[in-house]
Amino acid sequence: MVIGTGFLSACGPNKKDKEEQNQTVEQVNALDTPTVSLITIAKGKLTSSITVPGELQPYQQVNLYAKINSYVKSLTVDIGSQVHQGQLLATLEAPEINSQLEEAKSRIQQNKAIYFASKATYDRLYSTSKTPGTVSENDLEQAIAKMQSDSANVEAAKSAYKEVSANLAYLQIRAPFDGIVTLRNINLGTYVGPAAGGGNQPLFVIEDHKRLRLVISIPESFTGGLTNKDQVTFSIKELQGEKFTAKIERLAGSLDNTLRSERLEMDVYNTSGKLLPNMYADVNVPLPSRDSAFIVPKSAVVTSTEKVFVIRVKDGKAEWVNAKKGLEAGDMVELYADIQPGDQLVKAATEEIRDGASVKIGSSPVAADDDKGAKKDTAAKK
Repeated sequence: MVIGTGFLSACGPNKKDKEEQNQTVEQVNALDTPTVSLITIAKGKLTSSITVPGELQPYQQVNLYAKINSYVKSLTVDIGSQVHQGQLLATLEAPEINSQLEEAKSRIQQNKAIYFASKATYDRLYSTSKTPGTVSENDLEQAIAKMQSDSANVEAAKSAYKEVSANLAYLQIRAPFDGIVTLRNINLGTYVGPAAGGGNQPLFVIEDHKRLRLVISIPESFTGGLTNKDQVTFSIKELQGEKFTAKIERLAGSLDNTLRSERLEMDVYNTSGKLLPNMYADVNVPLPSRDSAFIVPKSAVVTSTEKVFVIRVKDGKAEWVNAKKGLEAGDMVELYADIQPGDQLVKAATEEIRDGASVKIGSSPVAADDDKGAKKDTAAKK
């Protein structure tokens, strides 16, 4: 019995050691020859979009100032008033304008009198000069020059009168377009004009709310291919559950030096009146689809601190291939690399699968465009 027990005790540990050794060998083999799933790549189209913040701005906005130093005589509108083009908003009063106008009118009469006198002198000299030797040619030239100078002075006086008359029109503040008064900085009797205090604030601010501008900035990496035929959708935080659409109307055509982005503007027709200027919006911008890129799952692309690469499997060996990522949509991404349609990539790539290492294929290769989560138009084009 003692002998048998010793024999069993000697055999037991040996068997256990063998099992541990086998597990260790399997683990080492698994590290040296990892089991991977493959995908067969193909070119296709990827439909994607980005969401950027935007701001609603009035399509037209104007600050109305007083050109002439004057006082507010009357007001016909207030904040929130709907106004129409040419409508009188306020009347200003400047008594010195009337004095200037009378002075300009008197100057016209004065210059006319001088002109008539010089013209009469010229006419007499001209008539007398018909008799040879009575008037020298120099005197006649001096007379005609004086007449022409006085005539020019009359025209200058008339122009001065028109200038003062035009200032009278500036005493009436009128709306330049249909809109709404959003700011009023004056009251009856307020002194206004370039010399007024307060930094010459505007009398009124008028905005067009029936038509708004949706302004966004698109990062440089997403600007290629956008045209004024595309449409965007946007939502407003204050208007939960409502979606709005707008067509891209204007593209800046250049990048902002600070943000490295391109300015886009959309016209929004605010027929319901729900939207207000300076509201912030979340704008969904569709990105142009391209069929010149490979579409692969994001898991197939490795982004390390040094580079971005995919792992191609050829003849049972892993090969690291440098790559660049493009648009992303869901679990799929555009891939640009030195690879060919039909190449097989590791579906779940990691840095642990070393370059040149042997790999074991765990399942039959599947096409990249058959993965779930792909947001593509149709079957991939080769």
